[in-house]
Amino acid sequence: MHAYLKTLESSPGVYRMLDAESRVLYVGKARNLKARVSSYARPTGHSPRIARMISETASMMFLTTRTEAEALLLEQNLIKQLKPRYNVLLRDDKSFPNILVAKDHAFPQIKKHRGAKKEKGAYYGPFASAGAVNRTLNQLQKVFLLRNCTDATLESRTRPCLLYQIKRCCAPCVGHVTEEEYAALVQDAEMFLQGRSTNIQAELAEQMQAASDAMEFERAAALRDRIRALTQVQSAQGINPRGVAEADVIGLHMEGGQACVQVFFIRANQNWGNHDYYPRTGGTQSVGEVMRSFLGQFYDGKEPPRQLILSHDIEDRELLVEILSERAGRKVEILVPQRGEKAELVVGAVRNARESLARKMSESAAQSRLLAGLGEAFDLGGPPGRIEVYDNSHIQGTNAVGAMIVAGAEGFVKSQYRKFNIRGEDLTPGDDFGMMKEVLMRRFQRLLKEDPDRQSEAWPDLLLIDGGAGQVSAVAEIMAELGVEDVPFVGVAKGLDRDAGKEEFHRPGQRPFALRHNDPVLYFIQRLRDEAHRFAIGAHRQKRAKAVGATPLEEIPGVGATRKRALLAHFGSAKAVSRANLADLKAVDGISEGLAERIYDHFNEGG
Repeated sequence: MHAYLKTLESSPGVYRMLDAESRVLYVGKARNLKARVSSYARPTGHSPRIARMISETASMMFLTTRTEAEALLLEQNLIKQLKPRYNVLLRDDKSFPNILVAKDHAFPQIKKHRGAKKEKGAYYGPFASAGAVNRTLNQLQKVFLLRNCTDATLESRTRPCLLYQIKRCCAPCVGHVTEEEYAALVQDAEMFLQGRSTNIQAELAEQMQAASDAMEFERAAALRDRIRALTQVQSAQGINPRGVAEADVIGLHMEGGQACVQVFFIRANQNWGNHDYYPRTGGTQSVGEVMRSFLGQFYDGKEPPRQLILSHDIEDRELLVEILSERAGRKVEILVPQRGEKAELVVGAVRNARESLARKMSESAAQSRLLAGLGEAFDLGGPPGRIEVYDNSHIQGTNAVGAMIVAGAEGFVKSQYRKFNIRGEDLTPGDDFGMMKEVLMRRFQRLLKEDPDRQSEAWPDLLLIDGGAGQVSAVAEIMAELGVEDVPFVGVAKGLDRDAGKEEFHRPGQRPFALRHNDPVLYFIQRLRDEAHRFAIGAHRQKRAKAVGATPLEEIPGVGATRKRALLAHFGSAKAVSRANLADLKAVDGISEGLAERIYDHFNEGG
């Protein structure tokens, strides 16, 4: 490292530490690159983790930036992209759902929305999970009676649906409510989502009293039910801070080299759910370092709220405030409260983080015992770190799908699940061996291409195959053809009576064997197989549903979902589109003259 000091400038930037095989060990940012490298070059004074990292470092890479803020942004981007071993890494990084009050119809729809905010309407969120959104939507339907059906469903109904019967919709589809009355309900719902629920409750109470005085008892009872539902929503939210209108409350707990971060989403003075995260740490980082890394990665690509209320202070607080404020286009505060309501919120978040981490550590210990037992049962020489389970699903060979699930030390790794649409045109319908060959070929050919030296964690330590001796022999041939003969695999077959608990296990060149019926490892294997079966069936159903809903229109270049809807709305069916003349096709909104000719040619000249 001393050699770098001669050429480095005293400017802000990002540095990467690489091992002898040029794998990135660590990414860091520095206000002064020369000073930071100089600190690493000292022979003593390092923590065991830093000393180990320095000893493994064979070279370094540097990139200077104009400002320290730019360096911080680049650092977090590189960490997410490269996933260095010695950095704190946020592994669960997904988008959060919102509630959308769509505004493209006279009777706006209320629904869950995830992803880019392209639809016209008002968005409220984020919510911590799909479950939190669904619970809120469920209660909002009880209180405000807004529809959640699609526009097409609304237009096609001739009588109210079940939601009207159970008092969760006001049936605008059949004219049970005017546009003005429905607009008032939408306004009330938006007031609630903006945190003004007490105003709504008072108005409903006045309306109920007026209806009662006028002896409109049925209407009074309906208003009473809406008030009760609104009260239930408020009580179910648990935390409803008066002094915090919009904030993320972030509590961190570290124990045994592991960390849990609990995030509570406070919007419109309401608790919109919480979510726990388990960032990967090296075990020796300080709480401030873990918190800073978490914030940098968590808000990369997400709009921050007006306040971040933290359990632990961080370095570069002002720098992060500057970056988040610029990203949001408004002021963002980072607070570490010591007393008052905000401090109580933080205490609750930390308590949740501590309890969640304790549960996870307990589950991890149990999972470790099961993996060790699995390694012993199948003579693997140690517990497997990554198990891949394969299954197929089809109906008489149609809509065939292969599925792969992954399990490891932390249980099911759903982000690694994969489904394979079976492409083989020469396969006999129902040829399970042929389907398995295609799946394994595609899986391992890609692995061999992307990671031939097996440096990543994507290589499995054990394959579980649904099937007996025949399936195992077929897999052995496939793996030999691929040149991958050192990955152990086991066939899991039902016993003679095809009962769970009587499974037989098949390995190449060995006699079948079974585990005792009350062995925890047997139950673990059953769970793995059931999860693979569940995932395969789900993928098959999705493919079948898509095929059932498909039309010849989708085969025409330029006809996407919007134009398909326009054509079906104009002609009524795909068959009617196929019989339409050119002039009629040109008359459809959104269909250009060129596209109309393409559609006409597709049906009349074979495309």
